[in-house]
Amino acid sequence: MSDESILEQLYNAIINGDKGGLERAVGSALKEGITPSEIIEKGMSPAMKEVGDRFARYEIYLPEMMLAAEAWEGAMQILEPKLLESGGERKKLGRVVIGTVKGDIHSIGKNIVGAMLKMNGFEVFDLGVDVAASAFVSKAEEVSADIIAASALMSTTIPQQKSIIEHLEARGARGKYCVLIGGGSTTQEWADNIGADGYGRTAGDAAILALKAVSQK
Repeated sequence: MSDESILEQLYNAIINGDKGGLERAVGSALKEGITPSEIIEKGMSPAMKEVGDRFARYEIYLPEMMLAAEAWEGAMQILEPKLLESGGERKKLGRVVIGTVKGDIHSIGKNIVGAMLKMNGFEVFDLGVDVAASAFVSKAEEVSADIIAASALMSTTIPQQKSIIEHLEARGARGKYCVLIGGGSTTQEWADNIGADGYGRTAGDAAILALKAVSQK
C-alpha cells in the first residue's frame, strides 16, 4: 500500500469519526515506515482542520466533532510514545500549560496545538476543556511553566482569555509567562486588546510563537 493511500485512510478515518479505523491506519502507517510526525502532520492534522472548518460552517455539529476528537485522542495514545522514542532523551525546550477556557468544550484545536508543541520539544500540561482562568494560572505556577496557551472557539467565551491575564496581573505574575491565545473566535486584534503575547491562527503558528517565546527568555 502506498504512503499516499495510507495518509488518505488516516484523513478519512478522522473525518468519519472512526476511532477503530484510525488506530488501524496508524498501525499500518508505522509498519510502512511512515514517521509519527508525518502521520500527524500529513494525515491527521489536515483532517482535524477540516473537521474544525466544517463545524464553524455548521456543516457538522458537536456529536460529529466529538467523534473526530475521540478518534484523534485514541491515535495519539499510540503515537505519543513513538514521538518520545524518536526524540530520545532530548532536553525539553519549555513547559506549556494548555486548555480550553471556561464555558467552552471545544478540544480539536487545543489537541492539535498540544501535539505540535510536543513534537517541537515542549513539555505540555493539558488541562482539558471548560477550564477556569484561575486554574490556568495555578497550574502554571505549580509546574513553573513558561507559556500559558488558552483556546476559545466561541465569541461568548473569549473574555475568559482576558481573565487569565487579569488573574496573572492580580498575582503580580504577568511577566513570568508568555500568554498565547487561539481558537475560532480569536483574532490578532483581540490578542492586542487584551495584552496577550501572541495569537496563533493555526497549530503551526502556535508552535512558532512558542519557540520564539522560549528563545527570547
